[in-house]
Amino acid sequence: MKNVLLAIASGILLSFGWPTWGFPILLFFGFVPLLLAERSIRLSDKKRKGIRVFLLAYLTFFLWNVIKTNWLWFSSEFGGAFAILVNSLLMAIVFLLFHHFAKRTTFFISSVFLVCLWICFEKMHLNWEFSWPWLNLGNGFSEHITWIQWYAFTGTFGGTLWIWLVNFGVVKSIILYQEHHKKEILIRGGIKTVLYIFVPIAISLILFYTYDESGEKVNIVVLQPNIDPYSEKYNVSNDEIASQLFDLAETKITQETDFVLAPETVFASEERIEVFENGPLATRIRAFNSKYPKLHFLSGVSLYKVFDNPDEVTPQSNLAKSGVYYNTYNSAFMLSAKPKMDVYHKSKLVVGVESTPYVSIIKPLLGDIMLDLGGTVAMKTTQENRGVFWSADQRFKTGPIICYESVYGEFVTGYVRNNANFLSIITNDAWWGETQGHKQHLSLARLRAIETRRGVARSANTGISAFINQKGEITSSLAYNTKGALTGSLFLNEKHTFYVQYGDFIYRIALFVLIGVLLIAFTKRRGEVLS
Repeated sequence: MKNVLLAIASGILLSFGWPTWGFPILLFFGFVPLLLAERSIRLSDKKRKGIRVFLLAYLTFFLWNVIKTNWLWFSSEFGGAFAILVNSLLMAIVFLLFHHFAKRTTFFISSVFLVCLWICFEKMHLNWEFSWPWLNLGNGFSEHITWIQWYAFTGTFGGTLWIWLVNFGVVKSIILYQEHHKKEILIRGGIKTVLYIFVPIAISLILFYTYDESGEKVNIVVLQPNIDPYSEKYNVSNDEIASQLFDLAETKITQETDFVLAPETVFASEERIEVFENGPLATRIRAFNSKYPKLHFLSGVSLYKVFDNPDEVTPQSNLAKSGVYYNTYNSAFMLSAKPKMDVYHKSKLVVGVESTPYVSIIKPLLGDIMLDLGGTVAMKTTQENRGVFWSADQRFKTGPIICYESVYGEFVTGYVRNNANFLSIITNDAWWGETQGHKQHLSLARLRAIETRRGVARSANTGISAFINQKGEITSSLAYNTKGALTGSLFLNEKHTFYVQYGDFIYRIALFVLIGVLLIAFTKRRGEVLS
């Protein structure tokens, strides 16, 4: 029973340390109870130790997942349950591997193993087709941006490493005290813990207060039309949506406005990609732009392409009928004084809603079960590179980040490496209702601003639309479930941070160390303890 309570304590600590209402100091102690429970089982004479550890770990991670991501249920009951149950399972498997490894190694080496394995697990979650990195540990500081200005060097893996190092430091002090019963051990351990937590915070505060934004600014109006996607969005024509957006924009727009941002797929009635650039909707937007010669209109749109050439078929294509295929796109486009329209297709897709993972394997086995379970309507087609929209005079270069893409740190650096000097996020967060979902999504955008040192303009259909400066501060915002427009200015930045240049280097180091530890461990004879 004691170990069960310890597992529950870990789940609660991790949950109450998580944004947006949590206090992240708790994350530095969140794994301590679970680690102590695992050690207690490992050193005991109990049978089925692996099963016991797995069940305790699953309890911890299930509590954390369900408390902090239960809002997924509002979008898709099946998808929400699947994400919570499977993500908890994957985390528990990682912890079980640590348990088996710890049985034949020292505390230090097993600690290194778990830290490196966890970082590799988080990296996998950023890149595989079941990607769900929402609870990657480094995201936990998104509401305390003054603590993590050094993410411009490390990305979120710096936060993951920080959390694990402090947790293992605390566990080490507790173990030593249990073995020697000396108060000096607790005092020394307490001092070390304080230093491990507050020295990085102090470094971050120095970076925060010495970093200055400077240079040219871009003037932007972000739109929040507050259209209900469940009952209204797909029943209104694109022409009517355009009228609503123009009316909303003109409450804030001036002759000095450089950009207007409208949300993801706000034009939800699918436009045929081959004719969209010169079609009625684009013509109306160009006419609106003509009243404001400096204006760039950036918005989301649903596009499609129909074809019958089998050579064009990809794993993301959909079969309409025998011999006829179609691709659908969740896209961003920009119209300006330039003769050509800019278009970018969303390339990090929501699992089960916009994509079927490993479709070439799953579809022959399961057929259309995802459709039957309320999942994917049609596979979305992505693009290989991060497109950047350039202004006509080439002063302004924005990365059009669509919704879920803003959760991915190294992915977003691709826009910056392709010369983006500010970031535009367009999203539709209405699916989750008045929950933590849309708040956490906005909060994660603050991390992208720090990592890249790029200002962020965010247009969200139902909110929260906002402007975020290069230090991750939200300088202005519109409340959720409010119709309106917001005007603001962002500093442009042409410099590349260390993180933009080198990406997730902490993961690469962790992978190298993990392989080294495993090679050493498996060269030992069975039963021999690695020292």
